[in-house]
Amino acid sequence: METKKKRRKAQVDSEVCVACGCCVKVCPMGAIEVVRGVAARVDAGKCVGCGKCVAECPASVIALQEVQA
Repeated sequence: METKKKRRKAQVDSEVCVACGCCVKVCPMGAIEVVRGVAARVDAGKCVGCGKCVAECPASVIALQEVQA
């Protein structure tokens, strides 16, 4: 039986995101965009789970979550 690796990916709580764009500026992979000026969205395919967006978010609405690789 093969075990799949778990990886961390950033996830935004869009209900409380203030769409300030701080996370967009620090993401080295360009994996985050602010959609319609309402909330940030992470492209999981581009996200490498570095956590820079988590550290930068002034509203603390981004977290790294484990996902199946």
